Amino acid sequence: MIEKIISWSVHNRFFVSIGIALIVFAGLYSIYTTPVDAIPDLSENQVIIYTEWMGRNPQIMEDQITYPLVANLQGIPRIKSVRASSMFGMSFVFVIFQDDVDIYWARSRVLERLSYAQKLLPPGITPTIGPDGTGVGHVYWYTLQGTDYNLGELRAIQDWYVKFALQNVAGVSEVASFGGFQKQYQVVINPNKLVYYNIPLMKVLSAVSRNNRDVGGSLFEMNDTGYLIKGLGYIKSLEDVKNIPVGTYNSIPITLQQVATIQMGGELRLGITDENGEGEVVGGIVVMRYGENAKDVIERVKTKLAQVQKGLPPGVTFNVAYDRSELINGAIDTLKESISEEVIMVSIVVLIFLFHFGSGLVAIINIPLSILIGFILMKTFGVTSNLMSLGGVALAVGDLVDSGIVMAENGYRQLTNQVLHIDDQQPDA
Repeated sequence: MIEKIISWSVHNRFFVSIGIALIVFAGLYSIYTTPVDAIPDLSENQVIIYTEWMGRNPQIMEDQITYPLVANLQGIPRIKSVRASSMFGMSFVFVIFQDDVDIYWARSRVLERLSYAQKLLPPGITPTIGPDGTGVGHVYWYTLQGTDYNLGELRAIQDWYVKFALQNVAGVSEVASFGGFQKQYQVVINPNKLVYYNIPLMKVLSAVSRNNRDVGGSLFEMNDTGYLIKGLGYIKSLEDVKNIPVGTYNSIPITLQQVATIQMGGELRLGITDENGEGEVVGGIVVMRYGENAKDVIERVKTKLAQVQKGLPPGVTFNVAYDRSELINGAIDTLKESISEEVIMVSIVVLIFLFHFGSGLVAIINIPLSILIGFILMKTFGVTSNLMSLGGVALAVGDLVDSGIVMAENGYRQLTNQVLHIDDQQPDA
C-alpha cells in the first residue's frame, strides 16, 4: 500500500503540489481561527442551577429547595451525576452531563425539567440557570476606583452602568459584580407599635409592596384629544417610604415611620473584596461564553471598557486586576520562540549530516507541513491553542524529520545503486 502511494506521488507531482498548497492554506486558516487560551479547559460539562431564598438556614434550603430539585433532575437523559450544595440563603445544583453532549442541548433539557420542578418549591421561589461558561471562563477582572465615592456609589455604578455595557460584548456570558454595598431601603419594624396600633405585619408588607409601582389609568378623551393617564408611585427617597400609609387608629392614618425605623443601608454581606491589602474595592468578573476565543473576547472587552470610561462620573477609573491575555501572549511567544529555534537547529543538523541540500530539503519540509496538519486537526476536533497543545507541537518537532531522513536516504541509495548498475552494464571501449 505504501509502495503504491509513493509510486503514485512520484508520477503525479502536479496533484501532490496541489495537495501541499491546500495543506498550507487550510493550516494557515486554522492557525488564525483556532481559539487561543493559556490553559486547556478540562472542566466538566455541567449546568449550574442557582436558587436564592434569603434569610433561610442551610437545613431549610436543603429540605425545601435542594432536595426537590435534585430528585426531579435525575431523569434527564445523558447525565453522569447530579451534585448539590446548600448554604445560608442559597442553593446550588450541578447537573454533570457526558462529555460529548452539546452544552446548549443540555441547558434546554434542564429548563424543561425545571418548569415542572418549580411547582414543588415554595411560592415565589424561581430557580435560575447559571451562565453558559466554564470553570476557566473568568478571563478578565477589573475594579473601580474613585477617591470621592463610597463603596455603595461605586457598586451602583458597576451594577447599573458598567455591567450592562459589558454584557453586550460578543463572547461574554456574564459579568459578575463583587465588593461594595448594594443599596437598600431598610425598614426595621417595631413589633410593640404594631401591637399598639393593631396592625398585622402582613398588612405592612403588602402596603410597602403596593406603594412602589406606577399604574395606568386607561385613556381620557377631551376635546377630541386622548390623554394617557398614569399614576406615579415609585419610591424615590426615604420620605416616600416614611409616608406610606399602613392602617388607621381611631380614624387617624398611621404611616410607616410611626411603626418602623426607615434608613438607607447596604444588603447583608457574607464577605468583602480586598485588593493588595489596600482596602475594599468594587469591580466585576467577565465570564467568557463556552467555546469562545479567549484572546479575542478580552480584546473586545478592553475596547468596550475604553468606551465605557468616557461615561463614568469624574474621578472614577478602571484598574485591571487580572488579564489572561498577558498569560496567553506570554505562552504563545515562548512557544513560538522554542519552535523556531528547534526548526532552525533541526534543519542545520539535517543538512550537516546528510550533506546534501536536496535530501535535506525533503526532510526539512516535513516540519512545517506536519505542524500545519496538526493545526488543521486541532481546528477540526475543537482543541484550543493553549500551553499544552502548543507544547506538544514543540516537543514533536525533533521527531518529524526521522521519516523524511529515512525515505531520503533510501531513495538516494536506490538511485545510486541504479546508476552503478547502469555503469556496470556499459561495454568497455
